[in-house]
Amino acid sequence: MSKESSRRREALVYHAKPKPGKIQVVPTKKYASQRDLSLAYSPGVAEPCLEIAKDKENVYKYTTKGNLVAVISNGTAVLGLGNIGPEASKPVMEGKGLLFKIFADIDVFDIEVDTEDIESFIQTVKNIAPTFGGINLEDIKAPEAFEIERRLKEELDIPVMHDDQHGTAIISAAALINALELAHKKINKVKIVISGAGAAAVSCTRLYKAFGAKPENIVMLDSKGVIRKDHPNLSVEKAEFATSRKIDTLQEALKKADVFVGLSVRDIVTPAMLKSMSKNPIVFAMANPNPEIEYDLAINTREDIIMATGRSDHPNQVNNVLGFPYIFRGALDVRATKINEEMKKAAVLALAQLAKEPVPEQVNIAYGETKLNFGREYIIPKPFDPRLISKVPPAVARAAMESGVAKEPIVDWLKYEDELLERMGSDNKIVRLLANRAKTNPKRVVFAEADHLDVLKAAQIIHEEKMGTPILLGRKEVILELMEEIDFEPKNIQIIDPKDDDQEAKRNHYATHYWDQRKRNGVTLYEAKKWMRERNYFAAMMVNLGDADALITGYSRSYPSVLKPMLEVIGKIDGVDKVAATNLMITKRGPMFLSDTSVNIDPTAKELAKIAQMTAYTMKMFGMTPVMAMISYTNFGSSKHDRARKVKEAVALLHRANPELIVDGEVQMDFALNKEMHQKNFPFSKLVR
Repeated sequence: MSKESSRRREALVYHAKPKPGKIQVVPTKKYASQRDLSLAYSPGVAEPCLEIAKDKENVYKYTTKGNLVAVISNGTAVLGLGNIGPEASKPVMEGKGLLFKIFADIDVFDIEVDTEDIESFIQTVKNIAPTFGGINLEDIKAPEAFEIERRLKEELDIPVMHDDQHGTAIISAAALINALELAHKKINKVKIVISGAGAAAVSCTRLYKAFGAKPENIVMLDSKGVIRKDHPNLSVEKAEFATSRKIDTLQEALKKADVFVGLSVRDIVTPAMLKSMSKNPIVFAMANPNPEIEYDLAINTREDIIMATGRSDHPNQVNNVLGFPYIFRGALDVRATKINEEMKKAAVLALAQLAKEPVPEQVNIAYGETKLNFGREYIIPKPFDPRLISKVPPAVARAAMESGVAKEPIVDWLKYEDELLERMGSDNKIVRLLANRAKTNPKRVVFAEADHLDVLKAAQIIHEEKMGTPILLGRKEVILELMEEIDFEPKNIQIIDPKDDDQEAKRNHYATHYWDQRKRNGVTLYEAKKWMRERNYFAAMMVNLGDADALITGYSRSYPSVLKPMLEVIGKIDGVDKVAATNLMITKRGPMFLSDTSVNIDPTAKELAKIAQMTAYTMKMFGMTPVMAMISYTNFGSSKHDRARKVKEAVALLHRANPELIVDGEVQMDFALNKEMHQKNFPFSKLVR
């Protein structure tokens, strides 16, 4: 199976199983009892209905309207696929809904409208607008997109934005501001070439003008060449950016140009064109999936270039997800009646400023960087930067208030930022961060139980996502049969059955090393050879001797039987005398680390303190600042029992040895997990500071 057909199969399975689509409606209220149902529907539901009938603004108090956005398309300009119709656009609209939710905790209904008539489309949106707090227009072809957005912004009193236009404009404008600073150039002086004349190109150019770019310094091209004032039958949008210069080609336009912005097609910029640009050229080649000039070719052609693309595998990705979730978040939170120029400019400046601030270690870890710093390869924030949610929405909300379009101004900004950060505990960001980190430095991973379907599927994902190189242990005939079932090609993948005769030399090699390690613990060479026929011993020795970097096991075997080979073969890191286990739980509140959950039955106070120190070290590996509660059945000395005193002693040891750690206890689980309750009852605790 080719790479393309494999990716096609994977994409189709992803969207079809275990249930079709990517989003669903989830209840937010209790519904277990008859009483709950009587409140949710008849007769209790009549009360909020009557309150809303008295005052329509109460709809924001009693329904989801204030956090609900419609993603609406007619399928006339879907990604790079063109006019494929409303039904075919639905996977994209669902995907946009997913991004709204995971990045800004905004709920979405996707709406696909079966009309290409402007008036019909506008009327449809207006008719359903009472349901929503905002409207995100998506994948509508130009020039109809301009008129649709303009009319809806005028005729509705909720935020409306066509993200295809403004998303790219906002992100690229932030990148441009920072690139100009690095190039020591002024926006009102630079010569800008725009390749493309669609909705995104027009919106980008308008926003650059709003920040000071001069019309006479801008040249825009469409598929026919340079758009000139003397060309007949120009649309209103093209006429706005037509030039008086007597030039016709991209090659002519790029001579001595300072900035190139590509929103067109691949490979139209040549090295010769790039060389003709001015000193410190700024090139935003944003055609997807292949840019107007390949990144490596561009940076090898000009050492002084500042380059951005739409791709995630190069620095400076211009990604709309940096904008639209947070812009709508800020607009919804102040009940803005529209998204105006002031709000868009505020988002631009917030993004530009964020790129100049010190980058959290969590982001460096996620992207496999030693240290991201503001510079030519970092002019805009990364999509996984956790600070986006607390920086961009407040900037947008403030701009809405200052420009007079906010119906519900924010008073307590610190509280608002805390609320924004709390929202982001509701997704699996840490999983995405870890996956991204794995891709930057793939490792050899042994799957010790690869003849189980679920384990083999995990190995397949690791392989196809290029997060690592799987090594499959188990019964070879079973593994090959399962691989065929799930279309997992065995090319260049090691499949090893430790019991096979062809592994005898490897077994003997591993057994000799194991015996040398354990011969003074009563292990004979004969026993060592016997143990190397077992997968977990074999896998552990692969890691121990450098034939693999990591192993995954425990799917079908008991925890003690899995842990014992690890302790005997791999052993403990220097400085650790007591092994402990940490479980990472992904919750709606965010990730939680639980230690020790599987190994130590009755640790001493010193051992508890050591486990806490190791847990803190582990959390820092994930780029997180540890905040640790030492759990007990008592709260801060409420019991004098030995077991309670032991936890208290462990906390005292930690406070003396590691005063920088945020750790306290002993405390019961409910207080540890409820910050408000903890603060009210134990205001002296380190956990509430």
